[in-house]
Amino acid sequence: MKGIALVVVSDMDMGGAAFAENAAMMAAALAPVEAVRAAVEAAAEASRARYEKRGMLLPRDRLALLLDPGAPFLELCPFAGYKRYGDSDGTGAGAGAIAGIGRVSGRDCIVVVDNYAVKGGTVTPDGLAKKLRVQEIARDNRLPLVSLSQSGGANLSYAHEVFIPGGRGFANQARLSALGIPQITVVHGSATAGGAYQPGLSDYVILVRGQATMYLAGPPLLKAATGEIATDEELGGAQMHSEVSGVGDYLAQDDADGIRLAREVMAALPEVTPQAPLTYAAPLYPADDLIGLVPADPKQPYDCREIIARLADGSEFIDFKPEYDAATLCGHIRIAGHPCGVIGNNGPITAQGAMKAGQFIQLCDQAGIPLVFLHNTTGFLVGTEPERAGIIKHGSKMIQAVANARVPKFSIVVGGSYGAGNYAMCGRGFDPQFIFAWPNARTSVMGPAQAGQVMRIVAEGKMAAAGAVDTAKLDALEQGTAAMMSEQTSPLASSARLEDDGIIDPRHTREILAMALGLAATAQARGGNPNTFGVARL
Repeated sequence: MKGIALVVVSDMDMGGAAFAENAAMMAAALAPVEAVRAAVEAAAEASRARYEKRGMLLPRDRLALLLDPGAPFLELCPFAGYKRYGDSDGTGAGAGAIAGIGRVSGRDCIVVVDNYAVKGGTVTPDGLAKKLRVQEIARDNRLPLVSLSQSGGANLSYAHEVFIPGGRGFANQARLSALGIPQITVVHGSATAGGAYQPGLSDYVILVRGQATMYLAGPPLLKAATGEIATDEELGGAQMHSEVSGVGDYLAQDDADGIRLAREVMAALPEVTPQAPLTYAAPLYPADDLIGLVPADPKQPYDCREIIARLADGSEFIDFKPEYDAATLCGHIRIAGHPCGVIGNNGPITAQGAMKAGQFIQLCDQAGIPLVFLHNTTGFLVGTEPERAGIIKHGSKMIQAVANARVPKFSIVVGGSYGAGNYAMCGRGFDPQFIFAWPNARTSVMGPAQAGQVMRIVAEGKMAAAGAVDTAKLDALEQGTAAMMSEQTSPLASSARLEDDGIIDPRHTREILAMALGLAATAQARGGNPNTFGVARL
């Protein structure tokens, strides 16, 4: 960019005490996130010998065989389900599946690998929500979807919460097929009842001999319901479905052979015409700096331009209306050659900031420029003066602009994302193409301390009206509320509820945004040939 584009000059002293303190804080926040990943991997590894005796590869080994060697893999929602729905030890993080965006036979794809090696890979409500989310990503980015299927099916303890919304997953499969987005499934193990419809609704089905079984009712239920006695293979084995029923399209000899066939099917599909390589300059400051930019004290402000200087090509930034409102930052940058508008927070969102951001969003929408939101806000400014300035009216306009912008939107929660500020900055409810969080992120209706104070003030008013104020009870209420809110809004707790697509190391932010922007730029080229019904198994 030339002319009005300015190079952002960093004021951060990377050798100073403040940077070291900030980096230590971020490293401490990242440590439990990495520990959860390690615990899940250890739980899977503990079952290796048992499954190797059965000739099966572990889920991560299957994934490695499927992906092109050396190509990037962006894992999605790896903490979904963490310590929820009976997951007492935290190894249920991932909610029964490994999912992400990777390259298969040279093509960018959504990949879903059932993690049968941890708690049987059974599907909880969070596991279902995760699979629905990756289907959305496949649809929005026109990405083929490859599934390596072997799951214990729905966790029966929560079947009532999975059954009705689970139908959306099957509807999505039919609609993806109608959009011309291919789905390839390798069935490595059992696919029973509703689980049989996942491969059944796929466009290509590969069955592993001696391992894969597909039936609407397994042998025990069949005997109980009809009195008929049949073996697994007779009722729904891989060979039967390949030779007799026609449910299977390809018969593999083992796990590795099934994955080889999936790669060959993908290679046979039409290639997306690659874009000409983009040329761009690297940021002037290293990505490693990102770990030490955010103050250890969340109440201490900092300039979002410091982050932008490490994300933008050449650290160049066209600052939009810089004199109009300093708290809401808007401007144009490029990331790996892809143009985008960026909106960041240097303080609460004022009426002027909301007007500025709303205008900028409309300008980007008009020009077809994707938007990147860097969340770090306590929300909209409150008080008599903001209300008189029309904060509700102008905040609503900003929210309308975010909701109705037609361009791809990407959110990174780099700090707090509180109250309606989360909405205005394109939180999960506003359907960003992707939303990731740094390990220090907090997403909540308000901060824990503020929540405790609000509860105290309300309770104190009731006590005063009754004529007896109990200070000890008020102290306990305030402290208990703050502690509860702090636990419920931790980064892992938020990610467990799928409020983001994953917690990322800040140092990887630019490469993740570059990948996401690249997918958005080429989505239409991957559109296939849509029809109105999808491909049926005949």
